[in-house]
Amino acid sequence: MKKILVASFIVVIALAAFFVPRRTAAKLSSPISAAPAPAPPQGGPVISCNSNDNRRNFCPADTRGGVRLVNQRSNTACVFNQTWGFDSRNVWVDRGCRADFQAGYYGPGIPSFPGYPPGGGGGGGYSIYCSSDDGRRNYCPTDTSGGVSLARQRSNTPCIFGSTWGWDRRGVWVDRGCRADFSMGGNNWAPPNRPGVTVVSCSSNDGRRNNCNVNASRGVRLLRQRSDSDCIYKQTWGYTNNFIWVDRGCRADFEVGNGR
Repeated sequence: MKKILVASFIVVIALAAFFVPRRTAAKLSSPISAAPAPAPPQGGPVISCNSNDNRRNFCPADTRGGVRLVNQRSNTACVFNQTWGFDSRNVWVDRGCRADFQAGYYGPGIPSFPGYPPGGGGGGGYSIYCSSDDGRRNYCPTDTSGGVSLARQRSNTPCIFGSTWGWDRRGVWVDRGCRADFSMGGNNWAPPNRPGVTVVSCSSNDGRRNNCNVNASRGVRLLRQRSDSDCIYKQTWGYTNNFIWVDRGCRADFEVGNGR
């Protein structure tokens, strides 16, 4: 009987010696809870694409997530769907456009779906000029509901979306010396129908300053430029509480009473 008990005890000890280290090792080797994976970067690589011979040039790129213009390097305007664009495999440039493009961009600035530059492009309904002449952030009040894209950079300082230029509900902003023309909305633009606001047309038909009497105490922003002459906030148009003024050939429609 004693021999049986001793033998059973030895078996128990042996089994314990066999299983306990395996369990300990299993605990040590079990994977540590991984930290949440970082969010994918908002955008792919930046590529340069140049129309040096004024002809259309294709630059291979993964454009499935969209493309945005980040830095125009030519004096020739790079205008979406006119002098640059993209298809399923390439970014293309034409008529002297030279610029840097970010492929695969899907972050802020794409208003509804990937596949368009900031603001949706579409050729634009009209353009406005906005400048940071003092190196500080400057707002140009305008209707951005149809989206915004950079049409032509005029400064030596790069105009980079999200860094030295951007837009929100109030208008387009520029910073750190960026000066550029921006394409607004699409070709099918129509005045918005918003409660409490009115659309006023004001024109400098003779190239001189003209005041259009209106209650502008709740704010004014440019909706659509109708002239070839630039309508530049605080230079060729502006407003007081009692009127909108235009100068040097600016003709445009303005939204009055937007509260911004």
